[in-house]
Amino acid sequence: MKKKIISVLKFLLFFAIGIFFIWLVVRKLTPAQEKDILNSFRQADYKWIILLVIFGILSNVFRTIRWQILLEPLKYKPKFKNVFLAVLIGYFANLALPRLGEVSRCSVLTKYEKIPFNKSFGTVITERAVDVISFILLFIINFYLQFEKLHSFIYKNVYIPLLKKFPNAESPVIYIILSLIIIIFVLFFIFRKKISNKDIYKKIKNILYGFVEGIKSIVKIKKPVLFIFHTLLIWISYLLMAYICFNCFPETSSLGIGVGLSVLVFASVGMMIVQGGIGVYPAIVLETLAVYGVSKTSAYAMGWLLWSSQTIMIIVAGSLALILLPILNKNKNGKI
Repeated sequence: MKKKIISVLKFLLFFAIGIFFIWLVVRKLTPAQEKDILNSFRQADYKWIILLVIFGILSNVFRTIRWQILLEPLKYKPKFKNVFLAVLIGYFANLALPRLGEVSRCSVLTKYEKIPFNKSFGTVITERAVDVISFILLFIINFYLQFEKLHSFIYKNVYIPLLKKFPNAESPVIYIILSLIIIIFVLFFIFRKKISNKDIYKKIKNILYGFVEGIKSIVKIKKPVLFIFHTLLIWISYLLMAYICFNCFPETSSLGIGVGLSVLVFASVGMMIVQGGIGVYPAIVLETLAVYGVSKTSAYAMGWLLWSSQTIMIIVAGSLALILLPILNKNKNGKI
């Protein structure tokens, strides 16, 4: 019961943060601008959303294949359909709570493919680490290609806020944390023989062992070129989703792929800040497109269209995956 309450509170917290960001933008809009945003939605060319959804699904196909490549060194060959549906369920679950998606998709493989949770979870951590590295590289590439446009924007919206948030790197909190870590290691070293006989220690040891084995899968990959290739395809799909959506509005239809890269990079930060990106994602797209001279009304409408189309796709695909998973895994006797 306590866990459920905490989960609900977390969801409400992220939802409230999203609403707050929506309010921050909307309160500055004039009645005329609000009317223009509504008109933008009425006049939008929604046929491009179909293509956006196709690339969204393809990105999940590439992610599925990449995850299979990571699981292969662990001597597991799960069916494509189960891994694909697990990925869809993971994204669906992530809309509700942070990291719930990772737990959910590993639980699916544990149930339907008999893969130990700790090992599959280790591969998911590896996957996330690769995505973070990929994102950093994209950020650097984008900043290099669009230095003149983005320098002032990053300085104002990223660098200055970070300085305000961490004004003193030598905070006593850091020393307290380091001291606690040292004390824990010392106590463990002194009482290690007594601790090693405890059941809880053995369970934790087994979990950590499986976790490490999963992470080590990156070193043992049998198809490294294919792994990198599918990583590239995932991010290319994300980039095309942002770029394709520009065609929905006349004012943004002339924007190039470079602007799409900027939207992808900065909007991804919004997804990291608030679960599901509600409120923050459209606000960041607004600020990013404003750098390229797009009016506030068109930029904000673009942000909402891009966010809502992806979110609806995740909800629909995740719901279908939950329905199809038990149906597709029935044996001849009708049992799961």
